[in-house]
Amino acid sequence: MSTKRRGRGEGAIFFRADGVWCATITIGYDGDGKRRRRTVYGPSKESVRQQLTALHSQALHGGILQPTQITVAQYLQRWLADVAKPKVRATTYRHYEGLVRLHIIPHIGGMRLTKLTSAHVQGLYATLLRNSISPRQSQMVHSRLFSALKRAVRWKLIPSNPCAEVDRPTAPIKRFTPLTPPQVLALLEAAAETRLYALYVLAVFTGLRQGELLGLHWGDIDLSGGLLQVRQQLQEVAGVMELVEPKTAAGRRQVALPKVAIEALGAHRARMAAKGFDQTWVFCDSRGGPIRKSNLRRKSFEPLLVAAGLPKVRFHDLRHTAATLLMLFEVHPKVVQERLGHSRVGITLDTYSHVLPTMQRAAADKLDGLIESMRAAADAARRAAAPPIELAVGRDWLQLGYRIEETPFCEPSANPANPLDSQENPEWSHLGSNQGPPACEAGALTN
Repeated sequence: MSTKRRGRGEGAIFFRADGVWCATITIGYDGDGKRRRRTVYGPSKESVRQQLTALHSQALHGGILQPTQITVAQYLQRWLADVAKPKVRATTYRHYEGLVRLHIIPHIGGMRLTKLTSAHVQGLYATLLRNSISPRQSQMVHSRLFSALKRAVRWKLIPSNPCAEVDRPTAPIKRFTPLTPPQVLALLEAAAETRLYALYVLAVFTGLRQGELLGLHWGDIDLSGGLLQVRQQLQEVAGVMELVEPKTAAGRRQVALPKVAIEALGAHRARMAAKGFDQTWVFCDSRGGPIRKSNLRRKSFEPLLVAAGLPKVRFHDLRHTAATLLMLFEVHPKVVQERLGHSRVGITLDTYSHVLPTMQRAAADKLDGLIESMRAAADAARRAAAPPIELAVGRDWLQLGYRIEETPFCEPSANPANPLDSQENPEWSHLGSNQGPPACEAGALTN
């Protein structure tokens, strides 16, 4: 029958003797290398063909593969789509996808997921270093692969994480270059006559990220109260700019503004109002729209560094400058954390550990001063509590029947009539004689 013939490319579709249409598809291989197949049934050839097409699609995306058949590449692609993409920002997802596509799949993507071992992962890291991939980039590859395989363990696709038993790629600690107070002054003096002076004031005195600064709206700023609210930040993905919420709850924060920032923002708003640009964006381009990060760097920040005679630094180093200045002026790390929007104070302390030696020295000096003050206070307390020695002795002698007789005497050359030339000369005398106390009585007082 012509109705029983399979169409070209339709696969194993056939008509059974009992009047049912069937289709089969290979969905992979088991641990012994045997082919695994799936069969579907339907009352018509078209219904079975549709089921077969759906199975082809699922197999292509790893949807019906068993753990023993999934390759590392298939699993990572599914992890990106089902786990990473729904919960990270578009910029972060692009970064993850690039790490997987460029540095993981070309080397171990063809392996079966269940066959992947720690030795294979360690070999991957060695290959990346031989290919001149930076140590920091290798660290990020490890982080993404570790996270993806951890999920595979949770899904019971593999018994353990191969990344857990390898030596993590190491990279030198990244040093940033905060500006010194004189350099901050030079930067602000060079920016004073530019249209973005207020932006640089906020950058070095609030520590806002570049995206947070460029995403500010006038509704986020209370000049009368001296407060700024961080509610969103501007990001650019594939040339498209959009506002996104902060990554963490700590990123949504209120920042108190110093007087210099309030004055700079007030003057900036007046200039923008004169141009009709004071409705939405605090910092806008010449047409009133948001500023691209690349334009800010090329057209404003880098020329400003040259004009101020400053070394070449990143815009993000202004954020580090703000934090470093606060730490140097002994602002509590918890306050610094809140102003920067870090999720934990440990992040702040780890990031700005270079400031801690100076703070340690200051703390040691304060302890020295505290100890000296404590010693002085203790000595003063002891002196105040001790009875005067002369009164105690006098009281003891009086108990024995002696009294003090004070008679004036003068030097031979002195004038007796002049009170300044005379002084009191205390003498001990017994009530019955002019002799001093007997030796036995004096001794009795000392025993």
